[in-house]
Amino acid sequence: MEGPAAARAAVRTRRAVVAALMLCMALAALDSTIVSTAVPQIVGDLGGFAVFSWLFSGYLLAVTVTLPVYGKLSDTFGRKPVLIAGCVLFLLGSLLCALAWNMAALIAFRIVQGLGGGALQGTVQTLAADLYPLEQRPRIQAKLSSVWATSAIAGPALGGILAAYADWRWIFLINLPFGALALWLLVRHLHEPERAAPAHPPRVDWAGAVTVFACGGVLLTALVQGGVAWPWLSAPSVALFCTGFALVALLVFVERRAAEPIIPGWVWRRRTIAAVNLALGALGLLMVAPTVFLPTYAQSVLGLAPIAAGFVLSVWTLSWPVSAALSQHVYRRIGFRNTALLGIGTATLVLAAFPFLPYPGEAWQPTALMFLLGGALGLFQLPLLIGVQSSVDWAERGTTTASVLFCRQSGQTIGAALFGAVANGVLASRLGGAGDLDSVTASLGSGAPAEHVRRAVAEAVHSVYFGAACAAAVAFLVVLFMAPRRFPVAEKPAD
Repeated sequence: MEGPAAARAAVRTRRAVVAALMLCMALAALDSTIVSTAVPQIVGDLGGFAVFSWLFSGYLLAVTVTLPVYGKLSDTFGRKPVLIAGCVLFLLGSLLCALAWNMAALIAFRIVQGLGGGALQGTVQTLAADLYPLEQRPRIQAKLSSVWATSAIAGPALGGILAAYADWRWIFLINLPFGALALWLLVRHLHEPERAAPAHPPRVDWAGAVTVFACGGVLLTALVQGGVAWPWLSAPSVALFCTGFALVALLVFVERRAAEPIIPGWVWRRRTIAAVNLALGALGLLMVAPTVFLPTYAQSVLGLAPIAAGFVLSVWTLSWPVSAALSQHVYRRIGFRNTALLGIGTATLVLAAFPFLPYPGEAWQPTALMFLLGGALGLFQLPLLIGVQSSVDWAERGTTTASVLFCRQSGQTIGAALFGAVANGVLASRLGGAGDLDSVTASLGSGAPAEHVRRAVAEAVHSVYFGAACAAAVAFLVVLFMAPRRFPVAEKPAD
């Protein structure tokens, strides 16, 4: 009887840990979207309209630059202490955000949240691979994908409701009970298997960690603020980029001499990992087209209300997790590489079709394309993530997963800067230099834009989607020529 009882207890424990992982992922995912609809109330209370964009940029920067650090720490000290520390830091940042007395304090505390959010995103994905063998991994990844999809839909609505009917500070306070529950589940139920003692005490590459922070922070700041806070060719942009590239050289120098580097060279020397990093970097870049530009297109060109415009975008968050969950039936037949090629090839065609939509068109047309795009990207991303996690053993999985997520996050940052410049350039040329996408977005609340503005926005968004199709084509070529036909499986059976 002990055997069945022990098996049932193991199942209950795993379910509790999975619930904790989903709660942690929900905290990180919601925090990326829930603040957006409460900005008017926050600015009205605290002021600081000129710098409110740093509520998002500061959080994004902190998450991105900490991913490699947390990945290496989880390989060195284990997943549980890193995830618990990240959760505590995230909740501390949430509490401080709710107590913020001005915009500067709120931005600083959002950065604290982001420092914890980097641990949540990377370590949750790594633990998901640790908990399940290869053949069962799509199940947990589909659950995590559904959390992201739900958060993308519910986050803005929940933020608006809390800001309108309670107080914007509840946007951050609501994290506390859910985070406390996740912490309790992790402490009580997450028990990592004992590993063989290392030959020497673990050494943390603190010099590399500081250099990663500095390098990533400077370059991402240059990309986020360039063309927004100052012109691209201005002194601040040139200074930041020059400083960033100098820090890149310093990072290479430091990491080559570190005994346990934060970003080890094998991440880029191994063909499988390098291919997935580049491919998912391109994925992050192309994702900017729908997430940033489609809502403005739906409102200004199609004339939809904000809620309806949000639905046009949200359909891809419905088809993506479903496609990801079903992808196992495809890659078990044709392999990780060919499944990814099928997905990104379809995504390239869908993105390339967007510029050919009729003007002004019907709402169902971009909605159908977004539904197809979500399905295609589900076939692309999940097989690559599962494949690359399975190509390394436990001691390298955290670093590998973090490198993949870091490349995707960096791709999104580059995409926002690049496509923002493309859209604003097209608008300036069509409107005689008297307009950009931000001004068009800001004017939507005062009525429908003029016909020449609608056509200009349509051309700008079509140009962005064409650029996204080019990014998808690059991802296709990377997988085709760099990824191995059969992904190596290096992991040992679960303990």
